[in-house]
Amino acid sequence: MVRVTVWGENVHEREEPAVRAIYPDGMHSAIAAGLSQSLGERVRVRTATLEQHEHGLTEDVLDDTDVLTWWGHGAHDQVSDEVVARVHQAVLSGMGLLVLHSGHYSKIFKTLLGTPCDLRWRNAGERELVWTVDPSHPIAAGVPNPIVIDAQEMYGEPFAIPRPDELIFISSFAGGEVFRGGCTWVRGAGRIFYFSPGDQEYPVYHHPDVQRVLANAVLWAAPRLRSAPAGSPESPVGWWT
Repeated sequence: MVRVTVWGENVHEREEPAVRAIYPDGMHSAIAAGLSQSLGERVRVRTATLEQHEHGLTEDVLDDTDVLTWWGHGAHDQVSDEVVARVHQAVLSGMGLLVLHSGHYSKIFKTLLGTPCDLRWRNAGERELVWTVDPSHPIAAGVPNPIVIDAQEMYGEPFAIPRPDELIFISSFAGGEVFRGGCTWVRGAGRIFYFSPGDQEYPVYHHPDVQRVLANAVLWAAPRLRSAPAGSPESPVGWWT
């Protein structure tokens, strides 16, 4: 069983009626429900949000998490640096991380990738086609090519990220832009997947094909190893020198 924590800001849903109409229980709840429906007894899913104590990401929660999903947008600066450092160490130690949509600007994503993660964007409710460029990858299993998202915010290149270890999906938009919207990296012992569809103004996380991608990604990102990073106090003395 993979232990999943779905983290979300839960700001737009509380403050904007239009977003609340799409996600009455929050985007985090919709993502969690999609994972539970897709994976059944293979996962145990909990949620955590920004307004909770330590943003719901205490040491005990992270110790009990195999894969963390992260959606943020309007409150990146409100995330505690202490919590970011804690999540960072958990990823290096083997916890999987799924970063979603505008989470590309999150502190944790930029810390792990070491780049600004800037991109071009335009929110005009355009159709997005998510093209699979690596059909052999397990995250793409059972996913149609392309995934058709009728309305979504445009994300476009250049995307200021390090070269992905694997490029699985590329999106195209009505204006002609393309975007590397499905990328993976490994940091320490942890696997990271970034997936771009998911603006709060559209029901993207109710989309069955998007739910399938996230379910596949959870299984892919689940730890193969979960231990203290080299050089930490728990490492054998002298091992890293």
